Amino acid sequence: MLVAETYLGHGEDADLAARLADADPVRVVLSDIERQRSRVRTESTEGEDVGIVVARDLADGDVLETDDGTLLVVELAAIEALVLSFADADVSPTAALELGHALGNRHWDLAMRDGEALFPVPDTRERMLAAVGDDLPEGVETRFESVPPTTFDDADPDHSHGAGSRAHGDHGHSHDGTGHTHGVRTIDGADR
Repeated sequence: MLVAETYLGHGEDADLAARLADADPVRVVLSDIERQRSRVRTESTEGEDVGIVVARDLADGDVLETDDGTLLVVELAAIEALVLSFADADVSPTAALELGHALGNRHWDLAMRDGEALFPVPDTRERMLAAVGDDLPEGVETRFESVPPTTFDDADPDHSHGAGSRAHGDHGHSHDGTGHTHGVRTIDGADR
């Protein structure tokens, strides 16, 4: 089994890109859960047994190295997201707040992109649509889309929920206005 324990950086880094061009790296595809674990046992895309031992969340294109110098490139499996498109909707502030309150209380991860709100599908499409159906303002369109799992990574680096944290993962807190806030991840990288 190959064991990768050294994180080298991202494959787009100039030094690493040159090194990758001269190598025949091993490639692995990780799920959203696997990329957040400090220890993963998986298979390469060629079926080779691989162990990954790193104390960090991994991103698409990250490069690791094994003890024998073999380079390992991480790819992330896409996840399904519910997309609420507000582009053609004339939503009142009251309706927007009611929807925000209803969805916020579900503690779903959230990403914003050009007038759209994206939520990862935790269960089934049907249950997710049923959960938003009663609160969805008129004119808001829904669809499903495959997105990188990093779409929903924590937007607020100063607000940590521990290893592998998410923007709205499972955690206890009150909504009493005592200064606890959540960042909203925008696809363009800006935090809201």
